[in-house]
Amino acid sequence: MSIKSIAAKLFAKSIHNKTQKWASNPVETQQQVFNDLIRQAKETQFGKDHKFNKIKTFEDFANQVPIRDYEELKPYVDRVVKGEEDILWKGKPLYFAKTSGTTSGAKYIPLTKESMPFHIQAARNAILSYIHETGKADFVDGKMIFLQGSPILEENNGIKLGRLSGIVAHFVPKYLQKNRMPSWETNCIEDWETKVDAIVEETFKEDMAVISGIPSWVQMYFEKLHQKAQKPVGELFKNFNLFIYGGVNYEPYRAKFENLIGRKVDSIELFPASEGFFAYQDSQKEKGMLLLLNSGIFYEFVKADEFFTENPKRYTIGEVELNINYVLILSTNAGLWAYNIGDTIQFTSLKPYRVIVSGRIKHYISAFGEHVIGKEVELALQEAMENTDIRVNEFTVAPQIAPKEGLPYHEWFIEFDSEVSEEPNNLEEFALKIDNAMRKQNVYYDDLIVGKVLRTLVIKKVAKNGFQGYMKSIGKLGGQNKLPRLSNDRKIADFF
Repeated sequence: MSIKSIAAKLFAKSIHNKTQKWASNPVETQQQVFNDLIRQAKETQFGKDHKFNKIKTFEDFANQVPIRDYEELKPYVDRVVKGEEDILWKGKPLYFAKTSGTTSGAKYIPLTKESMPFHIQAARNAILSYIHETGKADFVDGKMIFLQGSPILEENNGIKLGRLSGIVAHFVPKYLQKNRMPSWETNCIEDWETKVDAIVEETFKEDMAVISGIPSWVQMYFEKLHQKAQKPVGELFKNFNLFIYGGVNYEPYRAKFENLIGRKVDSIELFPASEGFFAYQDSQKEKGMLLLLNSGIFYEFVKADEFFTENPKRYTIGEVELNINYVLILSTNAGLWAYNIGDTIQFTSLKPYRVIVSGRIKHYISAFGEHVIGKEVELALQEAMENTDIRVNEFTVAPQIAPKEGLPYHEWFIEFDSEVSEEPNNLEEFALKIDNAMRKQNVYYDDLIVGKVLRTLVIKKVAKNGFQGYMKSIGKLGGQNKLPRLSNDRKIADFF
């Protein structure tokens, strides 16, 4: 065992003990975060506009600070972008994480000197948590790759801006620099397909131990490696035993990955975003990710089925329940206040507080009142594939409200992995399996099928690399971009 791996184990134990301390006092931890945020932002323009000097309790805050999304917070953000100080948070941000927007175009999410360290620490602590639980630390001596956006940053009014993953690349600890791949030059390539090809060339003869990235884009990397080597990735990288991912649910990809790798590897799930690093998988045995309650973020939760009603109840950490779909609301030390990030979560444990990401509040299907969410379609497909050799590369779902004949239905666009597995012999039979799994999960959907408002879902096969073609057509191939699992409209469906 190397000195580095011994040191990693000792450090992991120390971090574990610190984590246990705040995780066992969740309500008190969040109250302290809340008090600190209000105190530090009292003299900002936002704090003055919302009378932070009079806020003593969460109830005061909820009465004075409405829930906002980016569009509603944008007038304040625009002033920060122009270079004004003390608007949402004291001083100026260190960075803006530039992300894709909706009606407003690009979104500029501030990262401050107070918030930035938590992004770095959370990623580090996720790995240390794994080391502490499993005792596995040899990988710290091996090569590591993080598939991410370009680290090239622009500058606007004295504030640097770029993609979050590109910003984080500037904070890789020195002790990991020698192990880290790809090279800086390759990481700076903007075109995703060109970049992946270059990464394959750089890593092909290395012995990668840790690989990290959004599953859909890591899959592209693995496929290119497999094509070049003509053998499983696990044979090419004999010491590859840890996959770190975030952004999307890994389960729909797991069987495909194990086929490409040639064996099972451990995995760690992360829940990062430009707005904050919210959770990481702290156990290989328990379901869900540990919600980070001491990271400069105060959390509120609104039940998803009440979110669009007038004045929905806002819950704090001590009031949440298991298996309820909540919209995640944030107030942060980067200057976001009662901010709707758009993600929905469910608690899998309350001691400690662990969550899974269940979908997006805007990514759902309720064309007929069925309230179908991302978690449901992923689980339904997974159940339909159990005990079969069927594998799926990617999929998305949309409502078909006005079919040429018959009742309306949900239309599933599926790219089957025909190279390493069978496609369903009978698409209608496979569709019925998914449909039955959906009906077991969602009572509203079941009622619509029983009441003959909807008919059984319909599957449309998508050609190989069809979804990559779609993402490329909208300028979102690679990086942190993710394909929506489902939509309440037919924008994606119409492409196919």
